[in-house]
Amino acid sequence: MRLRACAALLLLLSACATSVPSPTERASRNPRIANLQRAATLPWKDGGRCAVREASQPWPVLAERCFQALDHDRVRFSDRTGRCSVASAGAAALGIGLCVLAAPEIVVGAVIVVGVVVVGVAIKEAIDAYELRGSSTEEEEPAPQTKLAPQEPSTDRKPKPEPSGQDWLPPVPTEPLEHERRPECRPVPVPHAGKDAPHNECADKFPPNRYPGMDVLVDGVRFDALQVSVRVLWEIKTHRFDTYNAFVRKQELEREFKQLDKERKAAAACGYRFVVGVSTEQHKEALLGIDQTLNVVVTGCTR
Repeated sequence: MRLRACAALLLLLSACATSVPSPTERASRNPRIANLQRAATLPWKDGGRCAVREASQPWPVLAERCFQALDHDRVRFSDRTGRCSVASAGAAALGIGLCVLAAPEIVVGAVIVVGVVVVGVAIKEAIDAYELRGSSTEEEEPAPQTKLAPQEPSTDRKPKPEPSGQDWLPPVPTEPLEHERRPECRPVPVPHAGKDAPHNECADKFPPNRYPGMDVLVDGVRFDALQVSVRVLWEIKTHRFDTYNAFVRKQELEREFKQLDKERKAAAACGYRFVVGVSTEQHKEALLGIDQTLNVVVTGCTR
């Protein structure tokens, strides 16, 4: 009898110890809180309201929409991987900084903040509210947003209500307004077509992809990525082209060129630039040997 009672007590204690995950564990499973914690390391001119509003979006989207709300006088960007200087010549208005900030992964030393960061009021209240709520399943917007909306009074203009995340537009638009774009040219995110993990990781991180985990359909043609902050569509190649014999290389290049020519024409028809990312210089030289007008970039992505 005593043995059964002890066993029951041990089961009860074990359940109590494992039933409630720690705040850190809950946050790691909640993309919204992970975004807020990442935003908390940056200086914001608006107290972090934009970051709170867009926190449920993928980090690249949050970074793009809230880039102008950063205190740019206190932030330095370092393109350590070199990928943000690729295909960004047409993005002079935005610069390389947005590309660095929007990278899905955190690169040490890529974003340098001058001085001590005081966590934005809106971000702190949102994180505190989450921790008090203690649930990783609730995704509603925290109440502090409505309290912070009247801030920043101006003598030059009438106060405006804080816009919602759905009707707010980025300060620097990166694509035409809906009524100015042909419907078939609207980028439609769709899940990556293949299950090739190294290929998909390269497509998400190298440009970097505005929609991580997604391909993009434009004019009925599937592309591997739409680059953050600029109208550039990407086709990524990560297969081991250099290991093929001469005959297989020739067959592969003919097949690739038909695909790339179709994608390039679709991108151009909708006002996008088109870039091909390959893993090696040899693959780049082989493609340019067929058509010098292709924009081919060596990503260095490995398999």
